[in-house]
Amino acid sequence: MLAGKKVILGVSGSIAAYKSALIVRGLIRAGAQVRVLMTPAATEFISPLTLATLSKHEVITSVHSEAGWNNHVELGLWADVYLIAPTTATTLAKLAHGICDSALVAVYLSARCPVFFAPAMDVDMWLHPATRANVATLQSYGNYLIDVDSGELASGLNGQGRLAEPERILQTLTDHFSPGDLTGSRILITAGPTHEDLDPVRYLGNRSTGKMGIALAEAAAARGAEVELILGPTELSTSVPGVTTTNVRSALEMHAAAMARWSDCTAGILSAAVADYRPAEVAKEKIKKSDGALQLRLVRNPDIAAELGASKRPDQLLVGFALETENGVENARGKLERKQLDFIVLNSPRTPGAGFGHDTNQIQLVDRNMVTDFELKSKRAVAEDILDRLVAVKQTR
Repeated sequence: MLAGKKVILGVSGSIAAYKSALIVRGLIRAGAQVRVLMTPAATEFISPLTLATLSKHEVITSVHSEAGWNNHVELGLWADVYLIAPTTATTLAKLAHGICDSALVAVYLSARCPVFFAPAMDVDMWLHPATRANVATLQSYGNYLIDVDSGELASGLNGQGRLAEPERILQTLTDHFSPGDLTGSRILITAGPTHEDLDPVRYLGNRSTGKMGIALAEAAAARGAEVELILGPTELSTSVPGVTTTNVRSALEMHAAAMARWSDCTAGILSAAVADYRPAEVAKEKIKKSDGALQLRLVRNPDIAAELGASKRPDQLLVGFALETENGVENARGKLERKQLDFIVLNSPRTPGAGFGHDTNQIQLVDRNMVTDFELKSKRAVAEDILDRLVAVKQTR
C-alpha cells in the first residue's frame, strides 16, 4: 500500500527521535519516497546524516536554509502524507496554534495532504489539560492522531506517553492507503484455538495464538469490511474500528457463534484451529492421579467449515485453512471439495518462521485449478495476500 507513496517525516526533539530511523527504514523498504524534516532540537537526539543516509535525500533542519526556504511550500504540495513522529508537547502546541518557527511547522501549514501525528512525552505532560486541548485542536483540523503507547518512560515512570512503535505507525499509514475494495462486505472470521475442558482445571487445546486471524480481521476492516471476529481463548485482542469480537472458549461455542452470524455475511475466513474432538464427559471435580493409565473417551466436534459450506449461498464466499505436515496440496484439495470451499490457505508447522506463535507465515493458496506459492512474510502481509485473492474471486462472480 505504501509503494510509490510520497511521505514527509517530521521529527521533533524527543528522546524517542531515535525511532525515526526505524520509521524511515520501514518506509523505504515498503517502496515509499521519503523526505525528512527535523526541528533544531531533534538534531540533538539523532544525526541528520543518519536520516539523510536512510532516506537518500538531504534532511531539512531550518526553514532559513536554502533547501528549507525553497522547498517548504513545494514539499507541502508534493507529499501524499505528512507524518510527524515523534511529536513533542512543544511541537504539538506550535502545530495547534500555527507558530511557524521551524521547517517542520512551515511545511505543516503548507501541506494539502493528510497529516498524522504521533506524540511522545512523559505521562504527566501527556495528561495535562493543555496537551489534551492541543491534541483535540489538531484533530478538529482533520489531522490524524496515532495514539501513544503505555510502558516505561525515559523519566523512569510507567504510564502513557511512549511513542507508538514504528511497526504500528507504519501499519497506520498502510491502512490509510488501503484500497477500500471490501466496502459493503460483511466478513466472518474465526481465529485462535479452542479449549475443550476435561475437568475444572485441565483442558485439551493447541498452540494457536490467534495472530493470523486477528491480522485478517484488521486488514479486512482497513479495506472497508465489517468484520465479525469469533475469537477463541487467547491473550491477544483487537480494538480497531469495524471489527466486532465475540469471545468463545470451546468448539461448540465457536460453532454456535459462526452459525448464528453466517447468514448475514458475504464471506467467511476460517483461520481458527478448532479442536476436532472433545471429551465425552467433563468431570465435575479435578481428575485425581492414579497408578494406572488414564483413558479418555472423545467425541467429534461439529465441522464448522463443512456446515457453513453446506449452507453457503451463491453470493457467499468461504475460505478455509489447512495446517498439514505431509501431502499438503492433496489433503487441502480434498478438504476444498468436501467442505465446498472457494480456496484454502495451506501452511506447514515445519516451515521455519511459519505456523503457530510466529509473527510471520508462509502460505500456499490452493483452489481447484492452481496452487500459488508465497514467500515468508509478516502475518499482516499474508492477510493482505489472502484478501487480494478473496477480492479477485468475488470479482469473477
